[in-house]
Amino acid sequence: MTRLAVLAAASLSAGRGLEAAEQVIRAGLTQLGARVLEGLLAADRGYTGPRAGCDAGHQAEFVSYRGKTVDTVLGPVAISRAWYHCAACRHGFAPRDARLGVAGQAVSPGLRKMIARAAAAVPFAAAARLISELAGITLTGKRAGRRAEADGAAAAAVIEARAAAIAARRLVPLPPARPLPDKLYVCIDGTGVPMIAAETEGRDGKGQDGKARTREVKMAVAFTQTSVDDKGRPVRDPRSSSYLATFAPAAGFGTLMAAEARRRGAGHVRQLIILGDGAAWIWNLAGQHFPEATQVVDLYHAREHLHDLARLLEFMLGDRKQDWLAARLDELDNGDIAAICAAARTFPLTGSKAGDLDTALGYFEHNACRMRYARFKKLGMFVGSGAVEAGCKAIVAQRCKLSGMRWSLAGAYGILTLRCLQASDRWEETWTEAGRPGAA
Repeated sequence: MTRLAVLAAASLSAGRGLEAAEQVIRAGLTQLGARVLEGLLAADRGYTGPRAGCDAGHQAEFVSYRGKTVDTVLGPVAISRAWYHCAACRHGFAPRDARLGVAGQAVSPGLRKMIARAAAAVPFAAAARLISELAGITLTGKRAGRRAEADGAAAAAVIEARAAAIAARRLVPLPPARPLPDKLYVCIDGTGVPMIAAETEGRDGKGQDGKARTREVKMAVAFTQTSVDDKGRPVRDPRSSSYLATFAPAAGFGTLMAAEARRRGAGHVRQLIILGDGAAWIWNLAGQHFPEATQVVDLYHAREHLHDLARLLEFMLGDRKQDWLAARLDELDNGDIAAICAAARTFPLTGSKAGDLDTALGYFEHNACRMRYARFKKLGMFVGSGAVEAGCKAIVAQRCKLSGMRWSLAGAYGILTLRCLQASDRWEETWTEAGRPGAA
């Protein structure tokens, strides 16, 4: 401490300013902390006797004490631990590594968490620079990225295992804390993530060459509502939103979505509402997992479809297009889908135009029961899926769709899982539970 004080005083007297003195003291204290940690770890080198059980159930023989350097939040720390070799499995291991959470790797749990936080927030090179500047730990962007993607994948595995247990009734989530919210919403949407060529090979896309360059990530946002404002408009409960994202097919997404809804109290709130853009797969999942839920088509998607309908009939409407569309929008707000379809079918279309009209109106006819907007609003319900669209932008686009980015499926899934945990304020809950990310 005396040497640190001398170095800091010299820095100040040399005119290098307070920041330089701060850096000198921090570097010295970090080095001191690393030496203290090394001493603590040396007190127990993990010797468990001449034999130790391996993961396969065999008895491994003690060989010797072997050294290892682990990068920690205090910098590199050298440890010596007992090494055992299993003749049956033909591999060695150190029981102490598993207890410290560094088996098979050279990064401490504390530094892994720091890397995951930074790499989930910003691109990997920028994350490495942040860690260097804020914590004094030197990493490459590539190493930070690999570590964060791996820990994100491990977190995703924890979430998937929990969802499977809930689906199989092996795990029953506790009811939410009282007072119970009145309504629980689950909003569902999807967006594309740019992928490396290997992840889209053989898949059809929307580009001119017909090749896919993205993979769809499905997202769900769950939030609660307890009250309405003085104008009768619904108010989302503060800090009640939780997020999940996955590249899994609809069935796998459905398992995750249902588990999250049950975790949030789907079996206890007065009303469960599923909000989506009208895609059939969303309602199939809703009917499969929550047949009792109220299904609502996002009003803004419905309005977009109505604008498309007006463009389809534009050649018949002429100058009356805007007035015709305004009348139909009023009918939509009132939930009068029959009036919209009747007004559109008054035009004597034939051939392909008639087929296009049938397709356009099919969207409204198949979702009529989900478009009772006047009634929904009267009951103080949300009718827009803005929460999930905002989630797609904030969680997916702002991290995974920046200029020049191309992802592997596993890498994108890992990072998006970390971002969902962060946005849901569930980081510590998932990280610290049994089988925490990166523990193996």
